[in-house]
Amino acid sequence: MKLLLPTLLVSASVLMPAQVRLPEFTREQLPNGAVLLMLPRHDVPLVSVRAVFRGGAESEPPGKNGIAAITAELMRRGAGKRSAARIDLDLDFLGAELSAGANRQSAFFALEFLSRTAPEAMAILGDILAAPAFPEDEVRKVLAQAADRVRAAKDNPGMAVGRYFNGLFYPAGHPYRHSGAADEISVARLSREEILTYYRRMATGKNLILIAVGDFNPASFAALARRAASSLPPGAAFQTPQAGELRFERPRLLLVDKPDATQTYFRIGMPGIHRRHPDRVALLVANTLFGGRFTSLLNDTLRVNAGLTYGANSILELDRLPGAIAINSYTPTATTAKAIDLALDVLRRFATSGATAEQLESARAYIKGNFPTERLETSDQLCSALADLELFGLDRSDIDSFFPQLDSLTVESLNAAIRRHFTESNLQFCLVGNASAIEKDVAKYAVARKVVSVKSEGFVPPEI
Repeated sequence: MKLLLPTLLVSASVLMPAQVRLPEFTREQLPNGAVLLMLPRHDVPLVSVRAVFRGGAESEPPGKNGIAAITAELMRRGAGKRSAARIDLDLDFLGAELSAGANRQSAFFALEFLSRTAPEAMAILGDILAAPAFPEDEVRKVLAQAADRVRAAKDNPGMAVGRYFNGLFYPAGHPYRHSGAADEISVARLSREEILTYYRRMATGKNLILIAVGDFNPASFAALARRAASSLPPGAAFQTPQAGELRFERPRLLLVDKPDATQTYFRIGMPGIHRRHPDRVALLVANTLFGGRFTSLLNDTLRVNAGLTYGANSILELDRLPGAIAINSYTPTATTAKAIDLALDVLRRFATSGATAEQLESARAYIKGNFPTERLETSDQLCSALADLELFGLDRSDIDSFFPQLDSLTVESLNAAIRRHFTESNLQFCLVGNASAIEKDVAKYAVARKVVSVKSEGFVPPEI
């Protein structure tokens, strides 16, 4: 279900919003440390709730990658007096939808329900958060499903390239090296006891952010939210790991051999920024021009003009720790080197020439046109936006000042950011494809390189 929200922005015209402001919300910290954020909207009789635990991939013990998402999934597979089947039936009866997942910073539950069913829906969520049973049969099912997803990822180069890239790009011990994704090794190590230990460490009041957006009376709904959040023990607050800026001494190339592949998927990375970096707005504009939209430099060159791919884009990671700026595409095996050469040529020209005033205006209008509908239109989007502010230690000015920051960006400051962050120096190359057909052609990109079989365990290669 999607809850459409009305006027989140004041428009100077029908076509282009002049400003975006986050609607008013309240923040309360409960005695057990949990944070409660509430934003009432009365457009349609729906409520979205997001329960977020700090941690995610950043909290996973060494060798237990994937445990955050697996634990979140298992928490809804039986809780309190309800079995997994009973939870599903009760949610269906209420017309509610529940999903669970994890990312680099958090594990989360997203629940949407009719406002008149709030007491029943919140009671189910409270049990899931505070009283999961972790039945042994459900643990076996979820671990088997995780193993199946690993096999599916290795059979799908488009899915696998990102995981292998992270294994190459991030150094040993970095919490993003495994992407928070399970592999054959970690799945084999996980057990009910391991999962229960992880749950007890992470599911504490001091780690919980509970967000509610939708059609509710703040006073009465706050009582339901407090009851659900207060059922957790205070525990210890998660201590976020630290990591410095990423730097590479030389270009490196990882070639993942999938002999039956007819296409090569490639990702080429350079050091990027973290979510609070002062260059964030400039790089959002730069990335939009470089590869962040269909009419980008990368897609125009590789797809529209050369016909070497059905899609080429760039990724700007914005997490708590510095991440990557990466070129991402695929091409038939025979044109692997040609496509990579063209992508590198686009990078070279962009880093050297930067953007024009016309390009800046185009990207600025594109971002302004998409931002409200992509980030602030639905109740669930607003829940996600509020969670991000809390997770990253930001306040509402991060959103309220976004358009003014875009408007104040000059060509000179944009190009200075491009020169700082878009660089050909010591690029990191990850390719998934038929190694015997392309190894000689791609050797020119890095002296330091390694070929690994897609059948080898894990997604993290030996050191290169």
